[in-house]
Amino acid sequence: MSTYMAKAETVERRWFVIDAAGKPLGKTAVKAATILRGKNRPEFTPHCDCGEFVIIINADKAILTGRKLEQKYYYRHSGYIGGMKKVQYKELMSEKPEMAMELAVKRMLPDNTIGRKSFTRLHVYAGAQHDQAAQKPIAID
Repeated sequence: MSTYMAKAETVERRWFVIDAAGKPLGKTAVKAATILRGKNRPEFTPHCDCGEFVIIINADKAILTGRKLEQKYYYRHSGYIGGMKKVQYKELMSEKPEMAMELAVKRMLPDNTIGRKSFTRLHVYAGAQHDQAAQKPIAID
């Protein structure tokens, strides 16, 4: 008996759409990261990029539980001395809700070439409309 190993060239990628309205940001990001990585497939292979495409809609209606809107910050550094910038999630969710969702998903993916390639298959929209209707995405609850 031999173990099946998936190959990136033979994987048939499907499209999924996740509605984030009224759902916690983190739980939506976990679901998206799992699908992007391919862990929802029975033929998942850790060293192969066998993930699928994910569309997240209504990112502006995603919720943060507890007091995370006031207490949680997004940090970035310019590389220069004193170049630390921080943005409160209240501002981030009001100005760029797509970025907040993308950051959550990106940090759940592996930090290697497979994770970077998987992240390119993520499409996040603040509203309910998306541009990938031609791909006939499957809705996920």
